[in-house]
Amino acid sequence: MRIQGYDHVGIRVSDAERALRFYARLGFRPDPEFTDDRVAEVVAADGTRINLIFNGVARDGAHNILLDEPTKWPGYTHAAFVVDSLEPLLGWAAAEGVAITEGPVDWGRRLTCFLRDPDGNVLEFNELLR
Repeated sequence: MRIQGYDHVGIRVSDAERALRFYARLGFRPDPEFTDDRVAEVVAADGTRINLIFNGVARDGAHNILLDEPTKWPGYTHAAFVVDSLEPLLGWAAAEGVAITEGPVDWGRRLTCFLRDPDGNVLEFNELLR
């Protein structure tokens, strides 16, 4: 076997309509061929895909059990995306009232910032510097 690429990440959400609105504001649109009442496969203009899985249970304050608890359980902690520039994302987040939870941080080869969706799922955005 030879890995050829990365297909998608699945993100569990508690409110389908709220999640679809949030991810649409980030530029993701549902692919009707792969969307039903259990999951929406959403696609960005460049073809990046996320599966929004509609069976999550809401937690007060969008508390993320993998990141916000003292015990660090195994599991996926975030999805990371490459963007051409962080500036538009930072402006969008400020205008929309979406908190940047970390960053921007200059790691030498990339600038990184993190934010959370309405369920507390962490999204990382990277501007590649080289």
